[in-house]
Amino acid sequence: MYTTRSQQSRQRQQEKKQRQKRIRNWIVFNTVLVLSIVALGGYYWLHVKPQEVQQASTYPTEYPIDQATPPDPYGNNPVVDDNDHSNQPDEEESEPSLATPEADTEHLDQTATDSEAIDIPSDKSKSTDQTPEETIPESSTDPVETPKSSSASSNKELQPATRTEPSGQTVTLHFGGDVMFSGKVGEKLAKAGYDYPYQYVKDRFTSDDLTVVNLETPVTDSNTTAADKTYAFKSSPQALPHMAQAGIDAVNLANNHILDQGITGLTDTITQLDQSGIAYVGAGKNSARAYQPVYFDRKGIKIALLGFSRVIPETSWNAGKDQAGVATTYDSTAAQAAIREAKSKADLVVVVAHWGVERSDTLADHQSDLAHTFVDAGADLIIGGHPHVLQGLEQYKGKWIAYSTGNFIFTRSLVEKTWDTGVFEAKCTVNGDCSMQVIPYTAELGQPVPMPADKAQAVLQRLQTLSSHIQFDIKGNAIANPTH
Repeated sequence: MYTTRSQQSRQRQQEKKQRQKRIRNWIVFNTVLVLSIVALGGYYWLHVKPQEVQQASTYPTEYPIDQATPPDPYGNNPVVDDNDHSNQPDEEESEPSLATPEADTEHLDQTATDSEAIDIPSDKSKSTDQTPEETIPESSTDPVETPKSSSASSNKELQPATRTEPSGQTVTLHFGGDVMFSGKVGEKLAKAGYDYPYQYVKDRFTSDDLTVVNLETPVTDSNTTAADKTYAFKSSPQALPHMAQAGIDAVNLANNHILDQGITGLTDTITQLDQSGIAYVGAGKNSARAYQPVYFDRKGIKIALLGFSRVIPETSWNAGKDQAGVATTYDSTAAQAAIREAKSKADLVVVVAHWGVERSDTLADHQSDLAHTFVDAGADLIIGGHPHVLQGLEQYKGKWIAYSTGNFIFTRSLVEKTWDTGVFEAKCTVNGDCSMQVIPYTAELGQPVPMPADKAQAVLQRLQTLSSHIQFDIKGNAIANPTH
C-alpha cells in the first residue's frame, strides 16, 4: 500500500513535533535540575558550611553511630597495629564485665604493711588558706540548662553565701578531674607550652596544702606496644615537671588508661612521676604497692591518700602479688582493708575512685554502694571520676562524696556536658571533718578556664539537681540537708 505525498508530509510534521516536544521536556527537566542544585549549593554555603567550619575549629567531628571504627571521641588517633581491631567496641563507651573472680581475689591479702607505707613530707610553700581570686574571661556561652529532678532541694534557688568550714585548724585540699596530654592536647601543648593548662589554677594549687588529679594516661618515651583496644593514650614526659610546678602533689593511676602502653608504660610513668616529685596511688609494681596509701603531713594533720578503679578493660590489668597493675574494686575486700589500715595511721583518709558510666550524670548502683562501703571502712572524703561529666554530691554519715569531677585537662568533644568541670575544694580538720566547695570551670582544649558568673550559677544549680538532699550557695559551698 502506497502513501501519498500529503500523508508523508503530515507524518514528517508529526515526527518533527514529537522531537521538538522531547527536546523541550529535556530542556525543562535539566533546567529545573540545575536550578535545584544551585539553590541547594547556595543554602549549604550560606548556612550549613559556616556552622561546620565553626565547629571544626574547636571540636572533633562527631562520628555516625553505625560506623565500625569511629574516630576517637577524645581527639586522639586510634592505635593501629598489624591486627585488625576495627570491629571491637570503643572501650571508653562502656564498662567491661569482668567475670573471672580469680583476678579479683588473688591480691586480697596484699595490702600495704607498716614498712611499705609512703610518707610524703610537707614541701609546699603555703601562704594562706584563703583562695585567691581569679580573672573570669569575657568569652562565654549560654548557661547550662538545668534538668528536671525529683529531689526536693533541686527546684530551690542557690543559697546566699554561707560559711561551711569546720571550726579549728584545717587543711585545704583541691581535686581536679581527668588529666591527659595525648592527641590534640599534646599537639596544643607542644605549641603553647606545657605550663599552658595551669594558667587559671596555678595560684590556687600552689597556695593550698594538697592537690590531687586523676592521671588518665601513661607517660613514656619508650617504643611500647599499645594495649589491644581501639584507643590507647600516650603522653610526653615533658608534661610532668610543669604539673609539679603548678602545685599538683599527687595523681591517681587507678583508671582504665594507665596500662594503655603496657607494663613498660606503667613503670615509665612511675619513674617519671618519681623524678618530677609527684606522688601516685592506685597502681604499682604489685598489688601491695597498688593498694598502698601515700601519707602527707600538713599543719600537724596526717593525710592518707588512696586510689581504686571499678573500670578496667580486662582482668590482666589487675595488680597481683607479683604482677604490676591497677588497684581494682570489683571485689572491694582489698580496698576496704587498705582504708582501715590507713585510718589506723592517719587523721584524714581520702579515696579517689574511678567508676560509673561514661557521659552519664546518673549514678550507677555500684558507685553509691562502693562509696558507702569506703566510708564504713574509714574514708573521710571520696572523690570520683571516669564519667567525663559532673555528677552529684552526697553526704553519708557526715562524709562528703563527690561522684564525678568530670574532665579537667582533656580534649574537647561535641557532648556539651563534658565541657563542665570544676575545682573541688575541701577544708578538713584533724578529726576528719570536711567542708566541700565546687568552683566551676569550663574544660577547654587542654585547659580549665573559669566560668562567667551566670554560667557558674547554672552549673551549680544543675549539680544541686543531681545531688539528693544537697543544696549549694552562690559560692559553690555544698550544704547538706540536716533532716537527712
